[in-house]
Amino acid sequence: MSDFLKKMAALNMARVSAIPGNFAAADLDMPLHALRLQDFDVIAEIKNRSPSEGPLALAGEERCVRARNYARGGAVAISVLTEPSAFGGELQHLRDVVEALSGLDVPVMRKDFLVDPLQILEARAAGASGVLLIAAMLSDAELGSMLDCAYEHSMFVLLEAFDDSDLNRCVVLLDSAKHLAQAERNRLLIGVNTRNLRTLAVRPDRLAQFAPLLPADAVCVAESGLRSAADAAAAREFGYRMALVGTALMKSADPAALIAGMLDAGRAAVMA
Repeated sequence: MSDFLKKMAALNMARVSAIPGNFAAADLDMPLHALRLQDFDVIAEIKNRSPSEGPLALAGEERCVRARNYARGGAVAISVLTEPSAFGGELQHLRDVVEALSGLDVPVMRKDFLVDPLQILEARAAGASGVLLIAAMLSDAELGSMLDCAYEHSMFVLLEAFDDSDLNRCVVLLDSAKHLAQAERNRLLIGVNTRNLRTLAVRPDRLAQFAPLLPADAVCVAESGLRSAADAAAAREFGYRMALVGTALMKSADPAALIAGMLDAGRAAVMA
């Protein structure tokens, strides 16, 4: 685990201690939205800042407008960064986006450095339909508990890998009938993050490097550094069926058009 991830893990353990120990059934009864996937899709991200690029923040009202613009552009889901120390996020941002998308049947995913099932329940109570989990931060036993919690509440999981070792750990999960069934229902996605979490630099070539390791039984997601329609097309040609796009969309004056362009290019690449 990189120094950055160790820091995030320690900070998140402290945050876990502030979560109420019990959630009532009514707390977990927020509307749930399933992923409805096509040949290529985009998860569009809302975040206040990036450790590598600095502030990206918008006012609360603008965040909700931007989320609706993401949906208008065709995003299959909206990712909301809720980590406070490095990304300026908070759980309220997720609640705001869930409310802004009410009635649109677009799922919202909590993106954070989650280390305890309580944080998944916390996300569900805030209206999240999915969560991101980072394989490098979790032992096999911890990962199993986190996945079971998400599955129990019908949430989808984007399971993220940074290197070949963690990607192999993710792929091995699909040997289990339980995890394979979730993958077949698009509730277990496998992500490859091209960012080096020691230097925070992005290496786009990692998408091609790890392409031979991608599982055929799960939807795979290209993460970090995708900025254009051409990047989306390249990712699809490498075998990724989704892209998680954050900074490029936060910087775009017309994020709906950028998403639509990425979708068109990615879906055209399927037929190339």
